[in-house]
Formats: sequence, structure tokens, C-alpha cells
Amino acid sequence: MQFYNLLEKIVRDDETHAKWLNTLSFMENAGARKISACEHPVKVSLIQLKHAVEEHRHAYYLKKQIGKLDPSFCKTYESTELLAPVATRQYLHSLDIKACRYLQNAFHLTTEDLKYAAYLFVTYAIEVRADELYPVYQDILTKISSKIMVRSIILEEEGHLEEMINQLNDFAEDWQIHADQILKIEKNLHDQWVNAITEEVSQLNHV
Repeated sequence: MQFYNLLEKIVRDDETHAKWLNTLSFMENAGARKISACEHPVKVSLIQLKHAVEEHRHAYYLKKQIGKLDPSFCKTYESTELLAPVATRQYLHSLDIKACRYLQNAFHLTTEDLKYAAYLFVTYAIEVRADELYPVYQDILTKISSKIMVRSIILEEEGHLEEMINQLNDFAEDWQIHADQILKIEKNLHDQWVNAITEEVSQLNHV
């Protein structure tokens, strides 16, 4: 409910809404770059390439939506054009580091295998989050008859989650036990991110 109320406040102001879209775009772009960084030098699956491409496309799509609010808003990913820039930049990076630490302790992997495991579990956690976040956002956009739409992203993220589960089934029989631990790490970081955005938006509303 806190998140729903936060998004309702965000979409009321075009500049804040543009920053929100830009923040989502930044995170999709960061996710795509992390997927590419996790690639094995030679053993790169079709599905991994597909994910990187689609996350990049989401970043582009969200950035393009900003033009429907005002083409002059949010040209870059500079801190002044993001919501809660410090928490936003730390979110995925911290998740990656903490997940790698957990996975190394759990599976004792080589460097290349750890990169692949991180790709699987971190992407899974992000897709679970996306499956919650985007439908709530779309619901609010529909309610206010906004020109902004994220339905196409919702459909692709649902597909991603299914694909990640299939890959995790191949990775380890007991993957869900470990995924649940990564989800706990992600929830903590997500809560920090939402709290930082909430604080910033409440300050903007007081100006």
C-alpha cells in the first residue's frame, strides 16, 4: 500500500513522473549491462542474449515515454534526473555483491561459474520484483488515463521470470531454497530504495 500511494504521488507531477520513468530506465539499462557482464567468454546462451536485448529495449522504451510528458525532461542519467540517485545506483550493485557472496558460500564456484549463478539468481529476484512493480504502476496509469503505458514490459517480464525458473531448475534441484535467501536480500535493498524515494518525493511536495 505504501508503494501504491507513493506512485500515486509521483504521477501527479510531470517532472517527478519523468524522473520516475528515467529511474526505471536507468535500472533496466543497469540490469542489461550486468547480464552482459556475467556472460561466459564463449558459452553464451541464446536466452542470455535475449534477456540483455530486452532489458536494453525496456530502458529505451521507458526513456522514450518521457517525451509524452515533456521532451525537455531527463535527457541523461545524471543524478539530478533520477529519483533517490544514491539508493538507485546502489540497489542493483549491492544486490549483485551480496548475492555473489551468498552464492560463493553456498556453492563454492569458480569465477566464471559464479558469474553465471549470479546472473541466474539476481535476474530471478529482479524479475520477481518487476512482476510486482510494473502491474501496480500500470494500474495507476490506467486509473488516471495517462498517455504512459508499460503493458508491453509486463508481458515480457512475465516471460523472463518463467525462463529464469527453467534455467534455475537446470542449475540446481534445491535452487528455490537459495533463491529465497536472495529474495530476502533484494527485499531489504528494495525497501531502502522505496524509503529513499518516499523521502525525496515528500520533500518535493512540501516545496
